[in-house]
Amino acid sequence: MTVPINPAAIDIFLQPGEVYFGDRGTRIRTVLGSCVSITFWHPRLLLGGMCHYMLPERNGDAAGQRDGRYADEALGLLFDEMRAEGTQPRDYQAKLFGGGRMFSFDAGKGVLDIGNRNIEMGRRLLRGHGLEPVSEHLAGVGHRSVVFDVASGDVWVRHMPEQANLLDVA
Repeated sequence: MTVPINPAAIDIFLQPGEVYFGDRGTRIRTVLGSCVSITFWHPRLLLGGMCHYMLPERNGDAAGQRDGRYADEALGLLFDEMRAEGTQPRDYQAKLFGGGRMFSFDAGKGVLDIGNRNIEMGRRLLRGHGLEPVSEHLAGVGHRSVVFDVASGDVWVRHMPEQANLLDVA
């Protein structure tokens, strides 16, 4: 993965459950396994953001602040940032990444498939807001490094599908 260097850009690294929104002077990075990131880019104003959610939804009451670890709440946090800039989610191009399979189980015992559940929730939430991703790199085995340059809207993805990344759990 070759990422052009813009020495003026600030680099933000998203941990799981974090959300960031910035302007053209921002580059946002993360590493994804079964988690999913959605990037949003405004091509005219050169604004954009990324979320890194871990789970499709919260089990139980969501009392209190929204939590970026959950898909719907992470998108809500990003949408708040967009509206604070005087824009609407429909003004942005969305891209969807991640949802890799990181764990394997004996076929007779079932499969923990959090990656696919995260992907489906991301797609459902985008459709619910009238958005279709313009690009995506999803599923498979292994993890991804993702870099989003808000100035250009470009997203670089490096997928490491090594079989050695799978953890066998009996």
